[in-house]
Amino acid sequence: MIKLYDYADCPFGQKVRIVLAEKDLEYEMLVVDLRKGEQRTPEFLKLNPYGKVPVLIDEDLVVYDSTIINEYLEDEYPHPPLLPDDSAARARARLLEDYCDNSFIPSAGLVLNELAKPEAERDQDKLKRYQGEVLRGLTRLEALFEGRDYLVGEFSLADVAFVPRVLMLSQLGIEPDPRLRQVIAWIGRLRERASVKALGL
Repeated sequence: MIKLYDYADCPFGQKVRIVLAEKDLEYEMLVVDLRKGEQRTPEFLKLNPYGKVPVLIDEDLVVYDSTIINEYLEDEYPHPPLLPDDSAARARARLLEDYCDNSFIPSAGLVLNELAKPEAERDQDKLKRYQGEVLRGLTRLEALFEGRDYLVGEFSLADVAFVPRVLMLSQLGIEPDPRLRQVIAWIGRLRERASVKALGL
């Protein structure tokens, strides 16, 4: 059986769990408590020298980094497909996932970090700036739909990447501009997917 070393609140682990659910793959989740530093134990560092979750083990293969894990799952378990057949659309999906991982999720993380502080200690200017970065990301996405239900047509790894943070916008103190009609409708569709509901976000 597939094993997944993960932490429940990790957005990158959530990406992998969505893909596992979409592909109806059984797996055992082994919790790595990041708060206790379990990702830095010698045992875990043998699996991922970077000391990060998620890590997936499929038979004898150890794979880490959520993007590489999901690409592996797509290759090894191709049904249902989560990347388009067309090479240009596949490239767009990968670019969007990269943008999400390296810009959108970190911006949302900065908001969460600021909100985790006691209210009197929060830097309101920083908070507004970080929230603004997330909103600019949503505005960027609005232009991509062009009547499509999902970012590159069918539900794909690009959409999966955004789920962990777009589903918690209210917790980030962010309300999408009503003019972002496509984004708002897309978030509604994401919420209805069984794989997403299983995360309990």
